[in-house]
Amino acid sequence: MQPLDVGEPTAVGPYRLLGRLGSGGMGRVYLGRSAGGRTVAVKVVHPHFALDEEFRARFRREVDAARRVGGSWTAPVLDADPEASVPWVATGYAAGPSLAAAVADGGPLPPHSVRVLGAGLAEALSAVHALDLVHRDVKPSNVLLTVDGPLLIDFGIARATDGTASLTSTGVSIGSPGYMSPEQILGKGITGAADVFSLGAVLAYAATGRSPFPGDSSAALLYKVVHEEPRLDGLEGELRALVERCLAKEPAARPAPDEIARTLAPQGTARLVAAGWLPGPLVEQVGRSAVQLLNLEAAEQVPSGPVGFSSPSVGVEPPVPAAPSGESRAEVPAASGVFGPPPVMSPHTPPPHSPPQGTPPPVTHVPGQRADSASADTAPPPGKLSLSVAAASTPTENGRGRRVSCSVALAVAGAFATVGLGVVFGLGMLNGDDKGGEAAGKAPSASSAPTDGGQDSEPHDGAGDLPAKYLGTWEGDGYALGGNLPAGTFTVTLEKGAVGDRLGTFRSVDLLGGACDDTFVLKEVAEDHILVTSIADTKNNPKTCTGNTHEVTLTPVGDELQYTSNNADAGDPTARLAKVK
Repeated sequence: MQPLDVGEPTAVGPYRLLGRLGSGGMGRVYLGRSAGGRTVAVKVVHPHFALDEEFRARFRREVDAARRVGGSWTAPVLDADPEASVPWVATGYAAGPSLAAAVADGGPLPPHSVRVLGAGLAEALSAVHALDLVHRDVKPSNVLLTVDGPLLIDFGIARATDGTASLTSTGVSIGSPGYMSPEQILGKGITGAADVFSLGAVLAYAATGRSPFPGDSSAALLYKVVHEEPRLDGLEGELRALVERCLAKEPAARPAPDEIARTLAPQGTARLVAAGWLPGPLVEQVGRSAVQLLNLEAAEQVPSGPVGFSSPSVGVEPPVPAAPSGESRAEVPAASGVFGPPPVMSPHTPPPHSPPQGTPPPVTHVPGQRADSASADTAPPPGKLSLSVAAASTPTENGRGRRVSCSVALAVAGAFATVGLGVVFGLGMLNGDDKGGEAAGKAPSASSAPTDGGQDSEPHDGAGDLPAKYLGTWEGDGYALGGNLPAGTFTVTLEKGAVGDRLGTFRSVDLLGGACDDTFVLKEVAEDHILVTSIADTKNNPKTCTGNTHEVTLTPVGDELQYTSNNADAGDPTARLAKVK
């Protein structure tokens, strides 16, 4: 767990935050504590997913369903606010490492522990599937090891993202490379059998310390899942036979979760857990984690207002540890999203910061609150709690501020956050068509967008130098979707230049502190406005940012500057900017 960065929220809904557990393609996960003293894991969705109304609807339905999941081997959903401007969900938290962290630190689990792990996860999946839910992201970092048994976390949330308009339009599904089923990778119908495939891969990892489908890139790894047999060296006997059945390419050939549970624990998982199921070193680690958890103190809340961010957040993954000699990088579990044991830390208190000058643009359907108010898209009903957080673009020591913007892509999580399959592998190649690679090689990518700002651009209609009234740094609150969605803080910096010159930058910091940078190239100078080409910084921006090139109109309105973008991927954001220097 990491301390809260300066500028991160200190509270989400009724929960005071103690630290950050991890981040990934879907959002950020915080350790929180309720007023009554209960410790919870609070997952805050990346703000750009809120642009998709279908996502919100699915998120709402899946959270409602996940609340009903009982079972002894799942972390219960305790609270959620799908209607918040940035949706969030809180689940029970248990002190204990993830399977990914435990294996990375201590090596494979002993056979008895693997049996209990498989039986508990199978019983958990039975409970999830009984509610017509499919987890879709069973992987080592979504499995917690506690003294009271294994816990499957994040159920229902991965399901909520699959099938949204933005995601299905790209032809991909949510999941993690090496643990996704072949039908998930190929975009076919998903049933509970996909979770069984993932469970088989998780058990192989727990027993051998490596993924059954190793690879040096996400794309190569996914290709192996579809076309090659798993590597199960080190697995023997009944457990190997069961894992082989789970990893069958055809969904119908895989066993049901109930059958897996009966095979591994004929008398039930609870009896095996009661007799002790974790090796001694892990039991000691869990005990230390529980003690450390009691010593954590929540950060003090401060009056709401824009504050600076000092380290990466949205879409930024922690470095992957180096692979052992002879092992591929893809076999080393990623650290992001891991619910590891929390260390003792001193609280981080964000300092107050005065709000930027200027006022937000008119909002048709939303009361005129700032982005740091506790409002969602509409005023919440009585008793409904919303996330309160603000963002600004305070530079860090190296001169770069938080870099993620409203030009955030409705991005694909999991494997596709690392490698864009549309560039590396076409679906034809994944289906076994050798022509797919050639076709994929011709597919355009975000990184192919021009970065020199002028050599390959179209002829400019306007002419002349940038008028002096535009020069300087301008800042204000941004809104997307016709003013209905707060999009964080926008900063535009303009310098002297003429048509065709790179003369400015754009930075947007969203409600959770994620940021993206664009470069402005002057395209046209008119009497009442200027037109610039906004080019994404594809080299440095996180993959959650849009990599496109679009036009932005800047129009003086009194002493302020109206920002109007035609970036549909980000919801055509607008902002009223005030000059700050």
